[in-house]
Amino acid sequence: MNKELDFVKDMFDRIAPRYDFLNRLLSLRQDTVWRTQMVKAARLEENSRILDVACGTCDVALEAGARLKGRARITGLDFSFGMLELGQKKLRQKNNKSIALINGDALYLPFRPGIFDAVFIAFGIRNIMNRQAAAGEFLTVLKKGGRLVVLELTTPEKGILRFFYLFYFQKLLPLIGSFFSKDARAYQYLPDSVLKFPAPMEFAALMREAGFTHIRFKQMTFGIVTLFTGIKPDTR
Repeated sequence: MNKELDFVKDMFDRIAPRYDFLNRLLSLRQDTVWRTQMVKAARLEENSRILDVACGTCDVALEAGARLKGRARITGLDFSFGMLELGQKKLRQKNNKSIALINGDALYLPFRPGIFDAVFIAFGIRNIMNRQAAAGEFLTVLKKGGRLVVLELTTPEKGILRFFYLFYFQKLLPLIGSFFSKDARAYQYLPDSVLKFPAPMEFAALMREAGFTHIRFKQMTFGIVTLFTGIKPDTR
């Protein structure tokens, strides 16, 4: 494991106890709306087999399970034991036995090819340096016709909104995040990683190069998040 990956993994382990609270606070609870839209975009059917990569504390997995009323097989994967521990606690509190959690790396998914109907990754792809390789892994484990759904923070492209967004994101967010989490580096990393993430058209092109078809993206909340979808073609 390289030093950059070690840093990101350790960071998520450290901030895990305050992660959900800060997500709600810093997004003004919009993160719950975004995740609902994400799960809807997968067009899930009953008895789907679902993989939630970088599952964190299981918000997406739980949303998918609730939408299918428990009639699905869901696996959550994350490289942070701290996040998985919090996710497992949520599952116990909700007596949810339909979601299985495993520790793993998005670049080396421990699954047979072609077994999932949908792969989700919410706010995780920007933390993966080799995004092309990750997209290739997602394609491999999906069934033909299966759907990849990516939700990621993005940067408004122009205008006064971009100015205020950058002020909030680069100045206020690190202060608020470090105050509550007691981890200044983590909430400086967040805006830095978002600003380095490719524009929606560029990331859609990356998905296409990885082999996905029918790629669509939808910018939400004035462009501060983007929802991407792509389908594994029948010929792969």
